[in-house]
Amino acid sequence: MDQLRFLRSRIRRYADTPVRRHVSLTLASLEVPFWSSMKSVVFTLAAPRPIGPYSQAISIEKLVFCSGQGPLDPATGDVVRGDIAAQTERTLRNLQTVLEAAGLGLQHVVKTTVFLTDLGDFPAMNNVYQSFFSENPPARSTVEVSALPKQTEVEIEAIAVRP
Repeated sequence: MDQLRFLRSRIRRYADTPVRRHVSLTLASLEVPFWSSMKSVVFTLAAPRPIGPYSQAISIEKLVFCSGQGPLDPATGDVVRGDIAAQTERTLRNLQTVLEAAGLGLQHVVKTTVFLTDLGDFPAMNNVYQSFFSENPPARSTVEVSALPKQTEVEIEAIAVRP
């Protein structure tokens, strides 16, 4: 901690000089372990395992950042086939499971992003989504994408805040 205090004092002293830029880089490299110690990985076997090099969710202080969930069966990792309503329901149940592993629920979600391969599916997706977020729904963006992993039709990511 004394090193950090010393480096911060040097940053103030040298204002905008080449020395300040060097000290800032040094300070940043010292603070990385501090931030990474506050970050924790959220993982549960009750939700689909990640299909790439990412975490189901990351918790840092009061925030939980959930990776995009899709309509995958948690037990097999297979896509739950069916119409967009069935895929959206499975996707939101998977998201709910990840949030529960972090000690939260859907009521703690403040922002979602919905990815659809066809915006024509929006009304059907929205009906299912509304049943999961009936009171005080979070902010949301919905975008059409050309494709999603495993040829699914919907993916939803979320940001939640601890009370």
